[in-house]
Amino acid sequence: MTDLSSIGKALILFGCISVLFGIVLTFGGKLSWLGRLPGDIYIQKKGVSFYFPIATSILFSVIISVILMLVRKR
Repeated sequence: MTDLSSIGKALILFGCISVLFGIVLTFGGKLSWLGRLPGDIYIQKKGVSFYFPIATSILFSVIISVILMLVRKR
């Protein structure tokens, strides 16, 4: 029974993450600063553009780490 309990908890966690991701995608247009933080790399040359959101990735990593830390303490 404990195996099913842990699988159930994992499914609930992934469901919550999916809902949060859906909310971010739905209302992402209203967050115009997201993806344009200082530290994000955007290079545009003739016929080629390159975008690498370093600062945005670090911000998401910190937020996800804090959420997982709070979930694991329970």
